[in-house]
Amino acid sequence: MASRRSNKRKRRDRGRFGFLYKALSLVIILVVVAAGCVVFFRVEEIAVSGAGKYTAQEIIDASGVEKGDNLFLVGGSRTAQKIYSALPYVDEVNIRHALPDALVITVTERTPAVVVQGGESWWIVDVKGKILEEVASPQAAGVAEVSGLTALLPAVGTTLAVEEAERFRLDSLMELLAALFQRDMLKEVSAIDLTSAAELSLVYDGRLTVKMPMSSEDYLELTRVLAESMAQGIIQPNETGIVDLTLDQPRFIPETAGS
Repeated sequence: MASRRSNKRKRRDRGRFGFLYKALSLVIILVVVAAGCVVFFRVEEIAVSGAGKYTAQEIIDASGVEKGDNLFLVGGSRTAQKIYSALPYVDEVNIRHALPDALVITVTERTPAVVVQGGESWWIVDVKGKILEEVASPQAAGVAEVSGLTALLPAVGTTLAVEEAERFRLDSLMELLAALFQRDMLKEVSAIDLTSAAELSLVYDGRLTVKMPMSSEDYLELTRVLAESMAQGIIQPNETGIVDLTLDQPRFIPETAGS
């Protein structure tokens, strides 16, 4: 009887020590692996893709990553946030490790869409409403100039805001920009006029004044009509005039000599 109890105690002791041995072995393995990562996996190469507005070196500098940093201690979200904060034209950042020693930073840049006045300056805004840059004049922006809208307390990196009385105009503008961007027509727009309460107008291809309802939620359809009218020859490449899309049926009013 005593012998059986002694054998049971020995088995329990062996079980406890076996568990402790396994746990200790696991800890040692993890420590060795971690030490190996710290010692061997160092950043030796930083590759950048998608750069346009900024150089690859500017993006690397903004990331704060340097050669010799531990590859696994370079946090993706933390590093991406540094880039967002320093470079307002960057829209998306993807960071991945390319073992054994490379870090790959891929950026997608924002598309400048319009320039809006605010205070004594003009502000370049992208299709999502983010303020990208301050410029001294609308001509320096290289994008469509907006009239009828004034930026409220503008600052680079913030979202365009306006007084409450202009909020409806801003919403219409953002819907229009989204449609123009989706149809790849944004680069042909040189001016957007929001001064009328009932309609907006834009200068397209430097020769057409296009009128649209201010309250329309279907700018994607209206821009399709404009694009097809030009592609199908309804509006000839040498014609100037007014394209009225505020009516049930689109109407083109050519500009005549002396008008």
